Amino acid sequence: MKTNRKPLYQRKAFLIILILFAGFLCIQFVRPDVPNPPVTGDLQAPADVKAIIQRACYDCHSNNTNLRWYDKIVPIYWGVASHIKQGRADLNFSEWNRLAPADQKGKLWESVNQIIAGAMPLPGYTAVHTGAKVSAADLAVLKNYLASMVHSKPADTAVINAADRQYQYWQKNRTAVSKLPIAANGISYIPDYKNWQPISTTERFDNNTLRVIFGNDIAVKAIKENKIHPWPNGTIFAKVAWAQLQDKDGTTHTGEFKQVEYMIKDDKKYASTYGWGWARFKTPKMVPYGGSNVMFTTECMNCHKPMAAEDFVFTQPIKH
Repeated sequence: MKTNRKPLYQRKAFLIILILFAGFLCIQFVRPDVPNPPVTGDLQAPADVKAIIQRACYDCHSNNTNLRWYDKIVPIYWGVASHIKQGRADLNFSEWNRLAPADQKGKLWESVNQIIAGAMPLPGYTAVHTGAKVSAADLAVLKNYLASMVHSKPADTAVINAADRQYQYWQKNRTAVSKLPIAANGISYIPDYKNWQPISTTERFDNNTLRVIFGNDIAVKAIKENKIHPWPNGTIFAKVAWAQLQDKDGTTHTGEFKQVEYMIKDDKKYASTYGWGWARFKTPKMVPYGGSNVMFTTECMNCHKPMAAEDFVFTQPIKH
């Protein structure tokens, strides 16, 4: 006698699918809140510039998040909510008025450089939200806008004299420092960076500074052997910043010393900060940045996070 009952394996497969579907429906109700708080001070920029930034950045970096229907499907929604929360914490264009003018320029400079590096908008985001992609033409608009904010002119006599006085002071006081300044996270100032090899340079035209990145012997060896993904433990970078001066002939050179920043690679000791130790010492007195608050490292991490694919290093070594 024939029976219409399905084989056992088919019934089990159907039951598993049914359970998974029920679970999928249930988790749709587990939804972290993604509020859109009031805008307290929106970014002010030319219409073409703002249109690009709104399209590419505002979903994660403003209080005007536009969630599409596919963004609202759990578990995708969980990742979206996390990105929005973190994105607003790092940079919120809806609270632009909370930043000082110099910090506004710095954030725009940082944002455009992350776009140039391909770190922002996140590749996973633009793969789905294709409208958020920044084209070469868009990038040119953003670059031109930043360039328009810089007004280069020959340095006045007072600025040049201040730089000369600082240099002369250093020449007369080149004795060893008995007690090295120490940052809140325990990293001390490393004076030996002056004997390291320069590996790259950067320019911060938003705040008119020139920067040289030095690498210790381990960093230089890793570069020569092309073993920088990831960088080996023991690698240390020192990024030194000076004021950028322009003389009457248009020649650009370094002015007053501003600061030195360190990145120290130790994936065990600094596991909680992406495997890098961070420290910054400002002014010729080498004052530790952040004072006694170790949370200054959060600022460093947030800035470098988009460069995870490059082991969190922004400026790559100059190739010879």
